[in-house]
Amino acid sequence: MQNQDVFILAIESSCDDTAAAVLNNNQVLSNVIANQLIHNQYGGVVPELASRAHQQNIVPVIDAALKKANITKEQLSAIAFTQGPGLMGSLLVGSSFAKSMAAALSIPLIAVNHMHAHILAHFIDEEGFEKPEFPFLALTISGGHTQIVRVDGFFDMTIIGETTDDAVGEAFDKSAKILGLPYPGGPLVDQLAQLGNPKAFSFTKPKVPGLDFSFSGLKTAILYFIQKNQKENPHFIEENKNDICASIQHTIIAILMDKLKQAVKETGIKQVAIGGGVSANSGIRSTLKEAEQKYGWKTFIPKFEYTTDNAAMIGIVGYQKYLSQHFEASSVVSKARIPF
Repeated sequence: MQNQDVFILAIESSCDDTAAAVLNNNQVLSNVIANQLIHNQYGGVVPELASRAHQQNIVPVIDAALKKANITKEQLSAIAFTQGPGLMGSLLVGSSFAKSMAAALSIPLIAVNHMHAHILAHFIDEEGFEKPEFPFLALTISGGHTQIVRVDGFFDMTIIGETTDDAVGEAFDKSAKILGLPYPGGPLVDQLAQLGNPKAFSFTKPKVPGLDFSFSGLKTAILYFIQKNQKENPHFIEENKNDICASIQHTIIAILMDKLKQAVKETGIKQVAIGGGVSANSGIRSTLKEAEQKYGWKTFIPKFEYTTDNAAMIGIVGYQKYLSQHFEASSVVSKARIPF
């Protein structure tokens, strides 16, 4: 089966981006994303508005993905969709469309775990990007997740460390909000951090046993730090914004790297891959690259367009499941929380 052309249509609708991609085996033919800018005015994703926007976007996005891939729907081998985790209303739009289209075309339906997809995005064929070999460690970092995963096979993954409270993306976004930066604030913190001194201010790193993370205490510490300094100097944020962002980012990266170093030591696995929206952060990317020289690791950083939520990563999981004939009945249900 691996010698034939397999065309997978993938649909991703777990949060506020409606995405569709077409893959020919391991190669991406198209990867189309419709962003929902309406949430910016609310300072965060509004679930009801997200699901309505998905309903408006899903047909034109899938149509665009098929046209860009230059194939017809009749050529499709299977349809893959995000089953979870995510916002229930958003997930239902994607899964309902996938089920209906698969039934209409009489082709297999494939359910995909969104977090598996962030990890397996590394197996998309891209010029200039190497693929990790099993076993490897994956650091999945996003607005909703912070995990260290031992990956022994395409569908043999074990979480060996995760956040006990907030995710790293939440720490970036909440810090941005405290500083008065617009939503989404994480990328803005990254931009300003590049202009500042990462050692200007120090924040205590949380002491969490094992390979687990915690970011709620850091968020609180940043809030109190800003409040205290603003009392003494009302212009403190404006006068020190770059240094504050650089110091926050430096602390968050140090927390992530401490746990990664511990995971490598405990497992003996020196191949490390990152995935998820926060893996787009320039500081995390450069620090991980430095680790190759510093610690003798082999690191894998995904192409930028495969870091945030996208359908190509859903498609690569769909392709691997297609090869093993891992299909679903139309009775499969979406799940806001899904077993890893």
